[in-house]
Amino acid sequence: MAASNFFLLTAFIALVATQAMASDPIRVNGLPCKDAKDVSVDDFFLAANLDKPMDTTKSKAGSNVTLINVMKLAGLNTLSISMARIDYAPKGQNPPHTHPRATEILTVLEGSLYVGFVTSNQANRENKLFTKTLNKGDVFVFPQGLIHFQFNPSYDKPAVAIAALSSQNPGAITIANAVFGSHPPISDDVLAKAFQVDKKAMDWLQAQFWENNHN
Repeated sequence: MAASNFFLLTAFIALVATQAMASDPIRVNGLPCKDAKDVSVDDFFLAANLDKPMDTTKSKAGSNVTLINVMKLAGLNTLSISMARIDYAPKGQNPPHTHPRATEILTVLEGSLYVGFVTSNQANRENKLFTKTLNKGDVFVFPQGLIHFQFNPSYDKPAVAIAALSSQNPGAITIANAVFGSHPPISDDVLAKAFQVDKKAMDWLQAQFWENNHN
């Protein structure tokens, strides 16, 4: 009897799993999948102009991130991949941020970059910083979810990089923007305690204009 019950339970789980997998393609990551008969070559193509320099003058950070994700290229749906061109003005940076849904691999096309990431909280209460100066052709990996950055150390030369990300919609949380520029703002009592400074410093930071360098 026990063996018979186990067989029935196994068969039921297999049936449910089969039905779940069969229905999965209808909607993935909140985005509907097209019927195969409606798919065209244009779902896999985008005239993105990634060969052209992007404007970095409008960003206080001195950078411009041109992200190609599933919102811009429908054919990326379910493929777990996206990419970005990042332009850096002299002394510009892509400020500390995280990608909650993706690991990033970056290569420098022009100029040089000082890059790094910080590990998550460790048992010894240390957050270790890994940094490297990259030159043209060099490659660096930023693990998923970790705070990372890129900075152009040159006073007179721009830099360009291409990044690939392991999600069709990697997301980005720029740390300063999220902490000091949220709407509504986080209580200055909370931030003053967290950063161990007085509330006037927090009020000043929250009064700044925190912008997005993503295009």
